[in-house]
Amino acid sequence: MIRGIRGATTVTENTAEAIYAATVTLFQAIVKDNHLEPEAISSVMTSVTQDIDAAFPAKPIRELAGFQFVPIMGVMEIPVAGALPMCIRLMVNAELGETKQQDVVHVYLEGAKVLRPDLAK
Repeated sequence: MIRGIRGATTVTENTAEAIYAATVTLFQAIVKDNHLEPEAISSVMTSVTQDIDAAFPAKPIRELAGFQFVPIMGVMEIPVAGALPMCIRLMVNAELGETKQQDVVHVYLEGAKVLRPDLAK
């Protein structure tokens, strides 16, 4: 069964280094917590808030060993008033076998923990 695995994090500055570091940390946590191998991942969607434009979050994921062939797409979030700023979100679509929806491990880090306190670590 293909399941969507959500995740989000925040950065404190709009730099390529900060974006890459936060994205890799988030992606690796999703992969580890859900016991994923690259071949199990069908695609990854990245999104950023409008205050993040120094780099594409997809780039460091593509550069991770084994993940260079995983399709990754990036979009910009709509600017909703009061939304969490400086936020990077991921949606990892992966084959999780018989894993039930409630057993999928979604990952919320840093300031993004406020988005889903029920799921944040």
